[in-house]
Amino acid sequence: MTIAVLFGSFAIFLLLTIPIGIALGLSTLITILYSSSVPIDFLARELITSLDSFPLLAVPFFILAGEVMGKGGISKRIFAFANSLVGNKTGGFAIATIITCMFFAAISGSGPATVAAIGSVMIPAMVSNGYDKRFAAAVVAAAGSIGVIIPPSIPMIMFGVTGSTSIGDLFIAGIIPGIMVGLAMMVWAYIYSRKKGYQGIDEPTSIKKIGKTLWDAKWAMMMPVIILGGIYSGLFTPTESAVIAVVFGLIVSLFVYKELSIKDLPKVFCDSALTTGIVLIIVGTATAFGRFLTIEQIPNKIAQAMISVSESPVIIMMMIAIFLLIVGCFMDTTAAIIILTPILLPVALQIGYDPIHFGIIMVVNLAIGFITPPLGVNLFVASGITGYSVGVLSKAVLPFLVAMLLTLILLILVPQISLILVN
Repeated sequence: MTIAVLFGSFAIFLLLTIPIGIALGLSTLITILYSSSVPIDFLARELITSLDSFPLLAVPFFILAGEVMGKGGISKRIFAFANSLVGNKTGGFAIATIITCMFFAAISGSGPATVAAIGSVMIPAMVSNGYDKRFAAAVVAAAGSIGVIIPPSIPMIMFGVTGSTSIGDLFIAGIIPGIMVGLAMMVWAYIYSRKKGYQGIDEPTSIKKIGKTLWDAKWAMMMPVIILGGIYSGLFTPTESAVIAVVFGLIVSLFVYKELSIKDLPKVFCDSALTTGIVLIIVGTATAFGRFLTIEQIPNKIAQAMISVSESPVIIMMMIAIFLLIVGCFMDTTAAIIILTPILLPVALQIGYDPIHFGIIMVVNLAIGFITPPLGVNLFVASGITGYSVGVLSKAVLPFLVAMLLTLILLILVPQISLILVN
């Protein structure tokens, strides 16, 4: 009955469209009052102790870095470089947009932030070049989900903190899977563009043009190199790299590109503080929710139930993947990782999966939730930009969803894809 009260009240609050952070806290509080198995101050203590974490400091700094770089003229320079590479090919604009989202993902660490920053520029540009508006919105919404796969990634930080796993190793392990997801999307963009006759620009690709656009975008390109290079070389921790990203972003945006002014900073700081506040409320309440599940021995019961179904690690992992796909439709990625990592990570370890590999599978799995309704945050952002309903965009994004699912299956079957750069 205790677990029925916990999950039942949580489901009711979600149906009432109460924000997920508040819903998690209220359902935990109601269950505490019902069961009396933990002290009444359990929720308050967990809200404080869960946020008292040095690695977790990386989250607000990466959010701020993404806001700074997003408003500092980064996206259009990255696109100019990507367009110089593939712009004259069939579907070149769509492919260049996906490449831009991949590069911007290595700056923002957030799916919705990538869609907002790239979509507001690229969707109108694609439409003006003859692309169908729904397809243009689907490209950006789908490619924006790569924002949590290519490092730095806020969900990876959450998994590392919750699962006591190296955040630096997770960042490195996410590079190849992120590139694979991007390539899979490019393949579909090319097939669709060829079918619809979306030709590239007439201007031929040249070494001179590529070199010029690369030189113009060099400061933006240096951001992921500095972050990942510093972490992998041991010069600084992921948390310290987040601070360096903010400082680097401010210098580039204010003094190099000069598209961000001092008077713009208060709004940038306020926007990032608002996003950070929302994320940290979810972190605190989700941690309390997950800790209560652990006290009630639910993770162990679920692990035993899954293992009893089959002895095959692949089948069990496919079951977990299907479960996560369903969860991603209804629950925020951050909350899902904090709640489910203590439940599912022991299962993965018991069937022989590396924790880093499982972390990547979990992040890619939940990234699909960015483009699956009813939650589908990226769809809502793209809907706000284009005016199309989420239902219309859900249909347009379906082939990209298939591309992500095929990549996910490959990651489950071939662990070396995630681990080759770590080992």
